[in-house]
Amino acid sequence: MPDNGVILDNHLEEHHDHETIYFPSGFLWGASTSAYQVEGNNTNADWWYWEQTHQPPEKWSGQACDQYNRYEQDFDLAKQLGHNAHRLSIEWSRIEPKEGEFNQAEIDHYKKVLKSLKDRELTVMLTLWHFTLPKWVADKGGWESGQTPQFFERFVKRIVPEIGVFVDFWITLNEPGVYIYETYIERAWPHSKKSWIGQAKTFLNLTSAHKKAYKYLHSVYPVGKPVGIANNILSFESYHKHSVTEQVAVSLNDLFANHLFYFFTHGTHDFLGINYYFHVRFRSGSFIAERRDMMQTHDISDMGWEVYPEGIYQVLTDLADDIPIYITECGIASTNDDRRNRFLISYLQEVARAIKGGVNVRGFFYWSLLDNFEWHLGFEPRFGLVEVDYEVLAKEQELRKSTTSPYKTQSRKIRPSALVYKDIIQNNGIPHSLLRFIGHTVRAEEVLEKRSKETEKEMIQPEVLGKGQKEIPEETEKTA
Repeated sequence: MPDNGVILDNHLEEHHDHETIYFPSGFLWGASTSAYQVEGNNTNADWWYWEQTHQPPEKWSGQACDQYNRYEQDFDLAKQLGHNAHRLSIEWSRIEPKEGEFNQAEIDHYKKVLKSLKDRELTVMLTLWHFTLPKWVADKGGWESGQTPQFFERFVKRIVPEIGVFVDFWITLNEPGVYIYETYIERAWPHSKKSWIGQAKTFLNLTSAHKKAYKYLHSVYPVGKPVGIANNILSFESYHKHSVTEQVAVSLNDLFANHLFYFFTHGTHDFLGINYYFHVRFRSGSFIAERRDMMQTHDISDMGWEVYPEGIYQVLTDLADDIPIYITECGIASTNDDRRNRFLISYLQEVARAIKGGVNVRGFFYWSLLDNFEWHLGFEPRFGLVEVDYEVLAKEQELRKSTTSPYKTQSRKIRPSALVYKDIIQNNGIPHSLLRFIGHTVRAEEVLEKRSKETEKEMIQPEVLGKGQKEIPEETEKTA
């Protein structure tokens, strides 16, 4: 008989564990952003020029979240919400607006931004390239050009000595596979076209850029500042368990989407940065993921992406190796914040299960700290732990003739899910009472009120914190 309970007085009593689900001590908890999506007025970027000619005004980035001017306010919010780490990016087109001409004022600005994080005792994970290019790089062929890895290397060599003292983790590239997919397959982004040759050139040049940046960063910082990428990893599944053609499709797509970049850059990853959003299925007769209407059978985000917590466990165990893993992005677009609560609890449960199974996960960064500009989709998707006022976005963007703010107030409002996440961070684990969020009728106010009462009792009768926690071993020089 399975050992799923204990027998007392000839009755089977179900075993139910009420302990907190702990994460390893030293675990990094935070949120992610990218410069173009939150700063505003990145007028020297290729995306800025593309928006003006290919997008309706309501989908222009404009002033975005105005974080260029409001970064201290936003970092105060992150600190207030208990975060101990933050992932962000710098905008290449600000720093090198013209070929070979570096803007010292913008470099000094980013030094202030990064110092602001360190002043708040937040661990800094910095992305050097997050999709956008300076317009002059794009005009020279973008990532299809063999010159671009050299341009990127020059940019890295110029900026790193200025800001390196403030950075704890380096991410060279964000989601190279997504960039290729949106440019050459979906053809929804700047420089889009149907070109297998262009796609191959872009892939190889991105791998070259990463390797050059990795080599340089380790020449400057041999130890203590790990280098990796943030890679979009998908969970693949067949509709029919025993279908050979479906299993082949799963294996091939997993190879190309999840592993190929690592194969081409083997030995240049001190950690694996995993962005997880997608679970896709394959049906017999097609090597392309078949997307069905999930609304009738699955919980989905406002963007139609399936909510599939088990997928993050699957990708973590698949990629598990002898180097650390950081979940560098994971989030949900939803105007229903209770859905975000369910998302956080259910996904973090699966992360904890992977850790319990031996996967060396050392941090989790929710996407995103703020509602922000979501590329070609504009401002409609709401990912933020913190809401940004978009009340008059459409009306004012239609009237906009310059780079003035498209927002009425740019005000920030902390969502209840941010407080649920704070509770998890403060406990370095998921208290049992938060598991109630998995029920669809539970609201944040109920659970947070109950948690507040529990915390008061714990203060009266304190328990030893850290029970069940595992120590994170010190960083090693292993690379993948």
